[in-house]
Amino acid sequence: MTENKKEAGPSRPRFLGLDYETYSETDIASCGAFKYISDPHFEVLLLGYAFEDEPVRCVDFTAGETLPDTVRAALLDPAITKTAYNCAFEREVTRAACGLYCPPEQWLDTLVIAASCGLPLGLGAVGEAMGLTPDKAKMKEGKDLISYFCKPCKPSVANGGRTRVRPMDAPDKWETFKAYNLRDVETERTIREELMAWVPDETEHRFWCLDARINENGIKFDRPLAVAAEAMDSRYKAELTERAMALTGMENPKSAQQIKAWLREQEGLEVPSLNKKALPDVVAELTTEKARAFMALRRELSRSSTAKFEAMLRSGGSDDHVRGCFQFFGGHTGRFAGRLVQLQNLSKNDMGDIAVARALVRDGDYETVKALYGSVSSTLSELIRPTLIPETGCRFIDADFSAIEARVIAWLAGEEWRLNTFRAGEDIYCASASQMFKVPVEKHGVNGDLRPKGKIAELALGYGGGVNALRAFGADRLGMSEDDMADTVHRWRGASPRIPALWRALESAAARCIVQRTHTVSNLGGIRFDLEQGILFMTLPSGRRMAYWGAAYGQSAERLRSGRVISYMGIDPRTKKWSRIETFGGRLTENLVQATARDILRDKMLALESAGYDIRAHIHDEVLISEPENDRRVLNDVVAILSAPLPWAPGLPLDADGWEGPYYRKD
Repeated sequence: MTENKKEAGPSRPRFLGLDYETYSETDIASCGAFKYISDPHFEVLLLGYAFEDEPVRCVDFTAGETLPDTVRAALLDPAITKTAYNCAFEREVTRAACGLYCPPEQWLDTLVIAASCGLPLGLGAVGEAMGLTPDKAKMKEGKDLISYFCKPCKPSVANGGRTRVRPMDAPDKWETFKAYNLRDVETERTIREELMAWVPDETEHRFWCLDARINENGIKFDRPLAVAAEAMDSRYKAELTERAMALTGMENPKSAQQIKAWLREQEGLEVPSLNKKALPDVVAELTTEKARAFMALRRELSRSSTAKFEAMLRSGGSDDHVRGCFQFFGGHTGRFAGRLVQLQNLSKNDMGDIAVARALVRDGDYETVKALYGSVSSTLSELIRPTLIPETGCRFIDADFSAIEARVIAWLAGEEWRLNTFRAGEDIYCASASQMFKVPVEKHGVNGDLRPKGKIAELALGYGGGVNALRAFGADRLGMSEDDMADTVHRWRGASPRIPALWRALESAAARCIVQRTHTVSNLGGIRFDLEQGILFMTLPSGRRMAYWGAAYGQSAERLRSGRVISYMGIDPRTKKWSRIETFGGRLTENLVQATARDILRDKMLALESAGYDIRAHIHDEVLISEPENDRRVLNDVVAILSAPLPWAPGLPLDADGWEGPYYRKD
């Protein structure tokens, strides 16, 4: 007897790739995707999509086409993974234009896969770095076509006075634009398929989902304060400009060319540069009160105290929230990059009466601000953080790790005296100076004059730096001579011998991995290296792997070091271009420490989310939480979560501290 078998139907697709082309009168680069999409003139033009390896299709909404039922169903189906490159945009367009909210858990971001493999952030740049063939790579015409169809244009006689270009105005270009849309989906799919072996794990995906929600929720700002601060700065700069013009006779006292000419005439001084680094030397050579008075005015004029206020007002939504401030995996180590308001580089708060200054500026009391604080610009700079506020009826809870990088490097190297210093809650700068000079050192006490040397050594020397690193951190301004600096380097390395040993161990293990093309483990720290298809992977204590694309071991092209060196492909921090970068043990240690600190923050943020806390921002090793005023949970609970031991970091002494309040601040 034969058994009748039911014929299997087509298998359900696992992936749906998407790419929208849109029009808006808001500039996405300066205002961000959320503000761009909320523009009243926002319009979806095209949608390119593809299921699995099926042909890519294009929906032309301008021609009256609608979202296909198959795509709508897939967007609502949690079993189908939606993919896009930097898919926060696709997710928000889907919500705004199609009325469909697809939670981040259902998405996979091709940008994150590429970045975690050590590739650049731009789609075109990734394709070039991977060597995609012309039929798979992003079309170079795309940039011009986006400017042509997706942005307003200036009316002119030649274009008939129109303020935007529509498909019927240039049908041939429109067909090319549709081909570009199809190609983007194809390029994204090719990248995804070629890198699928290295998709980040579930913990990383959870962290990406948390980041997506933080970006969606945004952080609230005090709009009246931002408006008043911007107006006050404009008034102050106008006054300073008037005074500078009266003092010097210049037409434009901000012009570097005019300033150099005036200094030549006034002081007989040839000034090659007026940048921030050269300025102290220029001021030191001035001989007249007039010149010194002008340079003081110029310093005030050059302060960019309102740039952050302008960014808040420019990118903030109608509900006074700025959204999209964080770029997941914005740096090689996996750390975040700031966007829009750039929360990663805000001024600290040194003034003791922030609430008073905040109220005066918010009320527009210019004369009192000037009388009390002198420099209006520096006062406004200190009020950038306090312009960020919690949700209505809430307070901020803020907490950050204490000396996280110093703790991590001591733990990785197994430098016990350092770990014991942290466990005892003692001052690492005093302890370091004491180890270096073999005498007791107390802050404001016995041998307290040695603490600054301990501090600058701790800040400058952990990642293989020497005299030049000390100088970069201001050792010469402390009065240290070249011999003092060399002696400090020698003493610091001698006091913590396991840290230089970690540099050497990592470099040796990485080089052996590349040469032998097999996995290796460093003899200090136990860090594993693997080489897979030209990518050098360093496995972090958390289990996450950090990638070095196109790793090689050979002669130094820069000739900064003798012998063979490790190199890889990356974004050069000086040129900002994709190029070969040389590295060494100290730099590998820096990568390892910073990537590990990032993973500590990851696990703690996930723990805070699981505990129900509403994270609104995170800045380096700090989290900012908005909590209801009447909530019984207090700062101690948050600090306890941050300070708790991690399963994958036994023996690492974590510590955190923080504050609660009605606006953001940093002491």
